[in-house]
Amino acid sequence: MSDQVDLGTLLKRVDSLEGEIGRLKRDLLCSLVVHQREKKAKSLFGSVRGGDVTEEMIEEAKRTLFRPLKDL
Repeated sequence: MSDQVDLGTLLKRVDSLEGEIGRLKRDLLCSLVVHQREKKAKSLFGSVRGGDVTEEMIEEAKRTLFRPLKDL
């Protein structure tokens, strides 16, 4: 009888391994997400030329963003 493994012990071991696999899977996915986030651009500096923005463009943007109170 000592050669045979108890069914309860086997089930506990399988449950333990299942939990460990789940934790490893979670850690792997988290590390992949963090690694992908690090590759993204951290700044938009240089993506828009400053000389292209005119005073008229700024005033037009203000009018479209901040509509007059009479529209309410």
